[in-house]
Amino acid sequence: MTGGVRVEVERGVAVVTLDRPERRNAFTKAMGRALGSAYRMLDDDDAVRVIVLTGAPPAFCAGADMAGGDGTFAAPEHDTFTASPVDPPAFDLRKPVVAAVNGHAIGIGLTLAMQADIRILATDAKYSIPQVRRGVLPDAMSHWTVPHIAGMAAAADILLTGRTFDGAEALGLGLASRSLPADDVLPAAMDIARDIAVNVAPMSAALSKRLLWQTIGRGYSPERVAELETELHLRVMGTHDATEGVRAFTDRREPQWQSKLSRDWQEVDPR
Repeated sequence: MTGGVRVEVERGVAVVTLDRPERRNAFTKAMGRALGSAYRMLDDDDAVRVIVLTGAPPAFCAGADMAGGDGTFAAPEHDTFTASPVDPPAFDLRKPVVAAVNGHAIGIGLTLAMQADIRILATDAKYSIPQVRRGVLPDAMSHWTVPHIAGMAAAADILLTGRTFDGAEALGLGLASRSLPADDVLPAAMDIARDIAVNVAPMSAALSKRLLWQTIGRGYSPERVAELETELHLRVMGTHDATEGVRAFTDRREPQWQSKLSRDWQEVDPR
C-alpha cells in the first residue's frame, strides 16, 4: 500500500500498519484514503479473518500532521471535507478489528482506535483527544463511539477537556480492553487475532459484530434484541459450520470453516 499505510497478511490475519515513523505516524488525508482502501480490500478477502491495526514504532499515531503550522485547520477550499476521513470505519467491517495501540495515540490516532472492536493500549504511552484545545472538535465519530464504549461520563471527561492520560487510566475509564507494556501490545493483539482466525466461524463473527454495533444506542428492549438474535441464529443453524463447530470441539481439533462472506453474506437490518 501507499499513502503511509502498510498491509501484511499471514494465516488469516491482516496487519495494517500506520507507517510514517519519522513523523510518529502523524495522520494525513492520504493515510485516510489508504486506510479506507485497505479496510475495503481486506473485508472483501475471504482469506482474511481478522484485522490488526497498529503503528510503526515509536508511536501508534501522533494525531493530525501539523506540518502546515497554524494553517493545519484552515477552512477547506472545497466542500469535500469530512471529519471522518476513513471510509469505511472499522466498526462497519464484517471482520473483527483489533487495535494494537503500541505507543502514543493523540487526536485522530485515538479516535480511530475507538472504532475497533478490541483495543489493547500501551500502559506507558500518552493518550488524548485534544481537538477542543486546538479550536476544533473531536473527529472520526468519537461523539458516538466513545460514549457507547466507555459511557457518557467518561466521554465528557475525555472529549470536553482534551486532557492527557495513560494506558492504565484508559483501562479504568473503559476505553481499553487491556493495558500492557508497549512491547507486549502487538504480540497480545496477534494472539487474539490468530485465535479468532482459527477458532471463530467467519459468518458467526460477522453477524455478531453487526448485532453489537448496530444495536448500541438504539434503545432496543431486551425482547427486540432477542428477536434479532433469533433471526440471525436461523441464518446459521443447519449450516456446515454449525455442525463443524460442534464436531471440532468434541474431536478436540481445529475447525474447518466453509462459510464465505463473499458468497454467503446477507446484510443485517436491525429495524
